[in-house]
Amino acid sequence: MGVRNQQRRAAKKKAREQRQRQRAQTADAAYPDGFGFYPPPTEAQRVDELLRRAARMATADRPDDLDECVAALVAADDRLVDQAVDEALRQVAAGLWGHGWMPADVLRVAGRELGKRAVSLTAGYVAAQLRGYASATVADRWHRQLRDLDLDVWGTDPPDHRLTAWAAGSKLDRAAAVLLAVRVAGLLIGLPRLELVAPLPGTVRPGDDGTQQRRRPTPAAPSGAAGTDDVDERQLGRIRALLAKAESTEFAEEAEALSAKAQELMTRHRIDHALLAAQQTGAGGPQADPVAVRIGLEAPYEQAKALLLQQVAEANGCRSVWSNNLGFATVVGFVADCESVELLHTSLLVQATAAMLRNGPQRGRGGQSTTRSFRQSFLEAYAVRIGQRLRTAADDVGREAAARTGAALVPVLAARDEQVDRATERLFPTVTSRSIAGHNRAGWIAGTTAADQASLGAHQPIAG
Repeated sequence: MGVRNQQRRAAKKKAREQRQRQRAQTADAAYPDGFGFYPPPTEAQRVDELLRRAARMATADRPDDLDECVAALVAADDRLVDQAVDEALRQVAAGLWGHGWMPADVLRVAGRELGKRAVSLTAGYVAAQLRGYASATVADRWHRQLRDLDLDVWGTDPPDHRLTAWAAGSKLDRAAAVLLAVRVAGLLIGLPRLELVAPLPGTVRPGDDGTQQRRRPTPAAPSGAAGTDDVDERQLGRIRALLAKAESTEFAEEAEALSAKAQELMTRHRIDHALLAAQQTGAGGPQADPVAVRIGLEAPYEQAKALLLQQVAEANGCRSVWSNNLGFATVVGFVADCESVELLHTSLLVQATAAMLRNGPQRGRGGQSTTRSFRQSFLEAYAVRIGQRLRTAADDVGREAAARTGAALVPVLAARDEQVDRATERLFPTVTSRSIAGHNRAGWIAGTTAADQASLGAHQPIAG
């Protein structure tokens, strides 16, 4: 070790010891309060302050100070540290709900920034915080999200020592577990405010569906016919089945026909809802409002995947806003349309990825790898072409529906588009647009060809 390195290490050690002495002197001192003196902080208070300082050091990128704080927390009483971490993370989670975050958003950003173990750790504290609300006062959208995340919030008993129990289950030593808890706390504390897209937990009243959409009366159905909700679920079930087949088939022509049929059902589903809403509004009934749904987009090629989502959303009467730094897009539209967008985007992304991978690794003329630029351009071209095909398919179905029903669809759909636009502007008043790159010509051509093979313009009859 060089002399200068030894000197630097000695200086750091001396400064660290001096800070420790100053803190010890401060903690042991008595402070006048007007009546006399009060005792120094309790051990629990010291641990709590130490945890807060450690979180600040994690976000300030001060590794030496962070290591010092973590070492002190590891040396402290395990029970007090567990309690401090539990209280801190549950308070942070409660604050995040008020700032527009939902459980899936929190776990997504934890995994994106700190890895899979951070997701596992954070999930326990998210569940612990939500356990404080009665299940009936939490909106259905939260319940669905918790089911998707496999968080059994109201069916499990919390451990007495959550951090210790989690570390044992994850086979991590105490220092690694405390360090991760500190990093999670620092990350969550620094998250920005988001748009509120769902009712806050604890605010839903009995009988309210909690979808941020005004309840409308169920229309009268013919004798023996299924109710509207049953029809919706049956229709969505058919769409899911068609898209699942399209993803699994090895034949482009079959995938094209299956996807085309799914898009046809989605468009008719949207038109039926629009006509029903227009009839109810005209008769003095309540009017539905657009909602907002966040959809996570995983690396790599997130921007191209966001472009595909935007194309699918616009073809189905929705708008999509991509939050690049947070790894998700927000789709704004009516409930049924948002569900259709999510289904179709997921299926098309599976098909696009499979087609992209079939092209294999790419090399330039000089032998250098061009795989990344090829795939980026491939997915961007795929998205643009698919958007054109989707809009053509939607227009075709709209004309067929207008001829079949004799209804003036144009003003009805235009009014819904205007509602969606207003809702998007209200949620995202400063949104900006960005042009796509498309630098790799071979990738662009291949992506366009793949999108043509998955064309949604033709309406071929499919059994079932």
